[in-house]
Amino acid sequence: MMHDPVLDTLALPLNDGLIDLPADGKALFLRARSGLALRDYRAQLVCEQTFKPALEALTQQGFSARPEDDDALYPLTLVLPPRQRDEYRALLARAVTSTADGGIVMASVSNLEGAKTVEGDLKALTGDISNLSKHKCRVFWAQINAGKLNRDLIEAWSKLDAVRPIEGGRFLSRPGLFAWDRIDAGSKLLVQNLPPLSGHGADLGAGFGYLTAEIMARNAATTKMEVFEAEQRALDLARQNLTGLAVDYHWQDVTSGIGGEFDFIVSNPPFHIDRADKHDLGKAFIRSAAAALKPKGAFYMVANRHLPYEDTLKTAFKVVKILADDGAYKVFEASTQSETSAKKKPRRHETAEPKSTLFKGETLRRRS
Repeated sequence: MMHDPVLDTLALPLNDGLIDLPADGKALFLRARSGLALRDYRAQLVCEQTFKPALEALTQQGFSARPEDDDALYPLTLVLPPRQRDEYRALLARAVTSTADGGIVMASVSNLEGAKTVEGDLKALTGDISNLSKHKCRVFWAQINAGKLNRDLIEAWSKLDAVRPIEGGRFLSRPGLFAWDRIDAGSKLLVQNLPPLSGHGADLGAGFGYLTAEIMARNAATTKMEVFEAEQRALDLARQNLTGLAVDYHWQDVTSGIGGEFDFIVSNPPFHIDRADKHDLGKAFIRSAAAALKPKGAFYMVANRHLPYEDTLKTAFKVVKILADDGAYKVFEASTQSETSAKKKPRRHETAEPKSTLFKGETLRRRS
C-alpha cells in the first residue's frame, strides 16, 4: 500500500480520537479505496466501489465490500467524493440518507479538487460541519440531526446522477462517466476512419457503448463484439444501449490482460485518474490488445495527439499507421503481422527484406 494524501487526511479524525468507529456493527465507506491510512480499520469498514481495479485492491488488502443497492443505515459513513459535481452531490445525498440519526458523515477532498466547495455542499445538506486540514487536503464531517436536514435539497441532489438519454435518445448515460453528456470527439474521429470490419471484435474501455454500437451498425460482417469496461456504472449502461446485439460484457481491468483471440480490437483508452495524466494506462491497453489479437488481427486506437503512445505501439506491433490526425487526436491502426510476412515468403536463395514499421507514410526500422 502507498500513501494517499486524501485518504491520510480522511483518517485524521479517527486517529486523533475526534470520531470513533462504531463499537458494534460497521461503518460504510463510499467510493472506497485502499491505502495505509485505513489498514487498521479494515475489520470495521464496509466498502462500496464500482471501479474494478480499486475494488480488487480493496479486497486484496482485506476490506469487505457491499452491494451498491444495500439500503442499510450506518452509524458512520465515510466518503471520497468524485470530481464531477452532479455525481458527488448525489453521493453526498446518499451518504446522508445511508447514515442513522445521530450518526456522522465524513468526507475528504484535495484542495485542488475544490475541498471547500464540497464541504459547503455537505453543510447545506446537514446544517452543521467540522473540519481539519492537512496534506493540502481537507476532511470535514457532520452529525446527522433529523430535524436539521435539508430534505428538499437531499431529494433534489439524490436525482442529479440519474440515468438519462443523450444524443436525441440514442444512448443512455449519467454524470461521472467519461464524456457522459456527449459523444467524445476522439471516438467520433475513430469511427469515421475505421475500415470495414468483420469477425469477432473487442472494445477496450467501452464506456456506455458508443464504439460498439457504431461498429455493429456499420459492419454487417462483424459477428460478435465483446466490451471490456472497468467502471460498473458505465458497463450497466452499455448493456442497455446495446440490447439485442451480439455482445458479451466484461467488468474487467483491461490493463491486466483480456485473453481471447480477436479479429480486431478498438479503443479510446483512458489516460488520466482525477487530474493526473496516467500514460501507463493507455500503454497497458496497447499491450493487452497486442496479446489478444489473432495473427492477422488489427488494433484501432484514438488518442489525444500529445500522448506518448507511438513508441509503445511500435514495440507491441509490427506495422503501425496513422489513419487520421486532426490536430487534437490521432487515429492509429496497428497490426501484428508485417506487410512483408503477409506476402509470399522468399525462396532460400532470395534475401528477405528487413522487418519494418510503417509510420505516417514512412518506413521506419524497428528499434532493437
